[in-house]
Amino acid sequence: MTDIAMTIPDLHAAYARGVSPEQIIAQVYTRLREVDDPCIFLSMASEADAQAAAAALGPYDPAKPLWGVPFAVKDNIDVAGYETTAACPAYAYTPTQDAFVVAKLREAGAIFIGKTNLDQFATGLVGVRTPYGAPRNSIDPEIVPGGSSGGSGVAVGHGIVAFSLGTDTAGSGRVPAALNNIVGLKPTLGALSATGVVPACRSVETVSIFALTVADAYTAFTVACAYDAADAYARHISAPPLAAPKSAPVIGIPSRDSIRFSGDAVQEASFNAAVDLLRGQGAEIREIDFTPLYDVADMLYEGAWVAERYTVIEDLLHTDPEAILPVTRQVICKAEALSAADAFRGMYRLKELSRIAETALEGLDMLCVPTIPTFHTVAELEADPIGPNSNFGTYTNFVNLLDMCGIAVPVPARSDGRPGSVTLLAAAGKDADIAASGLALEAAGKRNLGATGWPFNGTPTFDTATTDGLILAVCGAHMHGLPLNHQLTQRGATYHGTATTTDSYRFYALAGDPPARPGLVKGTPGSGAPIAVELWSLSFEKVGGFLDAIPAPLGIGTVDLSDGRQVKGFICEAEAVADGTDITQSGDWRRYLAQL
Repeated sequence: MTDIAMTIPDLHAAYARGVSPEQIIAQVYTRLREVDDPCIFLSMASEADAQAAAAALGPYDPAKPLWGVPFAVKDNIDVAGYETTAACPAYAYTPTQDAFVVAKLREAGAIFIGKTNLDQFATGLVGVRTPYGAPRNSIDPEIVPGGSSGGSGVAVGHGIVAFSLGTDTAGSGRVPAALNNIVGLKPTLGALSATGVVPACRSVETVSIFALTVADAYTAFTVACAYDAADAYARHISAPPLAAPKSAPVIGIPSRDSIRFSGDAVQEASFNAAVDLLRGQGAEIREIDFTPLYDVADMLYEGAWVAERYTVIEDLLHTDPEAILPVTRQVICKAEALSAADAFRGMYRLKELSRIAETALEGLDMLCVPTIPTFHTVAELEADPIGPNSNFGTYTNFVNLLDMCGIAVPVPARSDGRPGSVTLLAAAGKDADIAASGLALEAAGKRNLGATGWPFNGTPTFDTATTDGLILAVCGAHMHGLPLNHQLTQRGATYHGTATTTDSYRFYALAGDPPARPGLVKGTPGSGAPIAVELWSLSFEKVGGFLDAIPAPLGIGTVDLSDGRQVKGFICEAEAVADGTDITQSGDWRRYLAQL
């Protein structure tokens, strides 16, 4: 059996055609041996136990959204029968019950694989503050893996598991995503239960989710997002199906005077290109002064919230201080100089800064920021354990203090080959909105998933039946980032993700130099190949003007999608392809253009 890509649609498609979950578990452990990094996991299910869990699932049940999907858990989150260490052997205990979120995932059919390494007590954004040895970055071992959820990010980056749980206080659910070319979903505070989670900074932290795609991360989120009355910080947060925005979003970015890249011009160019993608998809971009947000970010490790971390390890500091890493003590023991009055001053200051930030954010639907300002190497962290860690928090530290949700999304690779990543941020409860916008970003360009050789193949994720307008499948110059996309965006069209046709279609580059248009021609089932399309919705009142601009030999007809749906889309008159080039095997207009 060839490797199955560790995405939920790929796994479920394999199960539907008869692949067993036991075969997928065998792939998991084979890949783990190939990666050969003993520092990713701190404890694991034996292969036999994982196989037994797979067999216990019974016949394939597509009603369970995570049926047969392997996942990993950061080792500050409880899994029954497996030691929870928080990367501190002296702190370790063995829980008898799963954490609330782990139980929800297993109920939905997910298969537990192992507990992942982390920065000790989830204090850090680098992934090397662990007594167990740091996991290697899945893309480049010279670069830090990111933290504190480093093991969880690396496990997904290598494609060992389909998704993993982390936690996020200062950015630990986002920084490893940027460094490993994956998605990091940081939910609204209180959306995911903290029952069974070792706290780091309980009032401003959340369980987070890593996955290879936005859709997979959001699927795991919808399963885990359930109100837990036993968690005093739980909130009633909804996780609706992803839907296309009703109108083009207004997105704020750091102003030229306030944006920070630590001198990394390559990262700056990558971010600017991502912003251009958002513009091309119809978003209105506004520059805002980020100074108030940076001021909030500074408070996370300079004020009362350090004392909140201190409460978790206070007893251990008194009984066995050497069990805690020196850098962890250095960060957390600053709390010993703080008073209760300092805590209140910090809370007052946060309220003041939050009010200033509200003014700066007024009128925006969301923010788009670089996930990290630059990259840092393992060697840099050895020379300076604090500075690079603080730098990683530039665009992450303020988020939970301001009660925002966020999702780190891969974008086309930087010019030097390192992963591109931006983070979308919005107010509490807007998790679905930013995930929907993330779908379009991750579909841009051509990339592999994480550090694997699996290509990204976007799948439709919106419920098009609920859209007020005509759904159009476009396969050529009207796709985002291509020359005629403006004919859609200027009419207010909204992006619905990618899809493929059935195998009844042949694909042609129509005559011209250079070829400017493709032609899609329907035949009999099996006579062609699946062809990549993008789905856009256009309001009915704008359809007429759009159709009038379509030149012969193209027209609009019914297009059959591989998932069984029928939508309207571009088709071509059969006689027009006689002088064209058959490019059916490319399956994708962008891929064909890249080959020219």
